[in-house]
Amino acid sequence: MTFGAYRAESSREGEPMTSHPIRITLVVNNRAEHPLREEHGLSLWIEVDGLHVLFDTGQGGALWENAARLGFSLERITHGVLSHGHYDHTGGVTQVRQRAPGARWILHPQAMAPRWSRRPDNDPKSIGMPESSVVSLRESMPGKVTWVESPMLISEHMGVTGPVPRQTAFEDTGGPFFLDPEGLREDLIEDDQALWIHSPGGIIVCAGCCHSGLINTLNYVRRIHGETPIRAVIGGFHLLHADPSRLGNTLEALRRDPPGLLAPCHCTGDGATEALKAVFTDRVVPGCAGMSFVF
Repeated sequence: MTFGAYRAESSREGEPMTSHPIRITLVVNNRAEHPLREEHGLSLWIEVDGLHVLFDTGQGGALWENAARLGFSLERITHGVLSHGHYDHTGGVTQVRQRAPGARWILHPQAMAPRWSRRPDNDPKSIGMPESSVVSLRESMPGKVTWVESPMLISEHMGVTGPVPRQTAFEDTGGPFFLDPEGLREDLIEDDQALWIHSPGGIIVCAGCCHSGLINTLNYVRRIHGETPIRAVIGGFHLLHADPSRLGNTLEALRRDPPGLLAPCHCTGDGATEALKAVFTDRVVPGCAGMSFVF
């Protein structure tokens, strides 16, 4: 069975590609290529430096089925990286732990905290990491869970940002998020982090939800890597509920130094995706489960 692939060549003239291409495949996403299963959540299968990294796990309902249809064996996973502790990114942890007990997990300590979403017209909804995932991680073999509170390398060409500094005036977490069901303690989602890969043509950024803000995230990656350009951004941008002011400021900031590829997924929202396409045209490739990006 063949699914869609997007191949990005090196953006630097005369610079050779690596001998082993970087491949990033969307396993779980709100949109999916037939016959893969759609699910509100995100999971990326990343192949780089001889490693098989699962970035987020979705809710857990679509992960194993979609991975199998794509020809991926969860037993091969060497690392599990969690962008933050919401249920739609961590629900499949137990499945992965059962099939790849030796995999190393990378997350922020706050990712395991209870958390809620509370809107005025609805009862509070628990949106934290499922208890089964929390227990599974706590029962991991010694040394198999790494708590990240600052930028960290995973391999020679790959790492995570750790918590992203909040510096823009127009970005926020993107929703009514709280650390208690009463809605008294705002959740700033301080565990939010992105994964980056250093490729010949620039930095590839994998984002879970960008609760720190897409621009804050990209600016922090640039601080980590200096003058290296952003080659691609793949994942959730959490612009689903962005008002016109925030969306306009986001587009303006991206115009100043646009990534070579924008692949909006999951929580970006159709309106924001269309706005990105209107400005950045063929740089924007809306993601769906089954799509692979090869660099």
